[in-house]
Amino acid sequence: MAFRSLLFVPGARADRFAKAAASGADAVCIDLEDAVAPHLKADAREAAIQYLADPDAGAAIGLRVNALDTELWRPDLDALVAAGVTPAFVMVPKASGTDDIETVRAALGEQCPPLWPLVETPEGLLEAPAIARAVGETGGVMFGGADYSASIGSDMGWDALAFARGAIVNAAAIAGCATMDVPYLDVKDEDGLDAETTRVKSMGFTGRACIHPAQVSAVNRIFTPSADEVSKAEKIAAAYNAADGGVALLDGRLIEKPVLRAAQRILDCKKD
Repeated sequence: MAFRSLLFVPGARADRFAKAAASGADAVCIDLEDAVAPHLKADAREAAIQYLADPDAGAAIGLRVNALDTELWRPDLDALVAAGVTPAFVMVPKASGTDDIETVRAALGEQCPPLWPLVETPEGLLEAPAIARAVGETGGVMFGGADYSASIGSDMGWDALAFARGAIVNAAAIAGCATMDVPYLDVKDEDGLDAETTRVKSMGFTGRACIHPAQVSAVNRIFTPSADEVSKAEKIAAAYNAADGGVALLDGRLIEKPVLRAAQRILDCKKD
């Protein structure tokens, strides 16, 4: 389940749910964790469940539940089950290993949708390959860069987080699942958003989260293959197929399976 863009919306702001769904983001995640003050948790949970029962069309609507090291995650999942509501996905914060994934699956039972664990701790990063395998091709892994940087004592600069980003992309590639990068936190810095998101895409991430609707269009644009990229990918696939899996040449370039895989990834990301 790959998304180009995912927009977070606070669970305590039900007035923003429909606006988020209409933002153009591929996915919207109603956040019951960091974006909700403790005294508003119960009301936010109720509002989220009510909206998820009849969401506005236009985006896949998911839910970020509270972390499993708190007492709040169980009421979140129990409320989904009791209401018979299945979001498009459930985001699991601060995932530290496969036990967290299995705990959520067991709590939701047959209603369990694709899972998106957040890798945002050193422990979670070490277990990233196992976490990615546990969610499989139907889900994905998101990098929680803000929490991760705080836990290791770094800033959120590119160099400081490059190792973690690379480890997450590598883990997801092994498992065949999607990846989502941490949001760009300076909403007013459009040039910085463009530059860093371009680097994120080139590293291998399949999408990026957003914290404001104004970021969605840029993220979608960068993660959508251009017409030239699609045309070239189609030619590569056609040349390879015409050679029946043998040696193929296109514009003097040897077309082998790695080249075909890269082209197929572009075609898989193509948006009509």
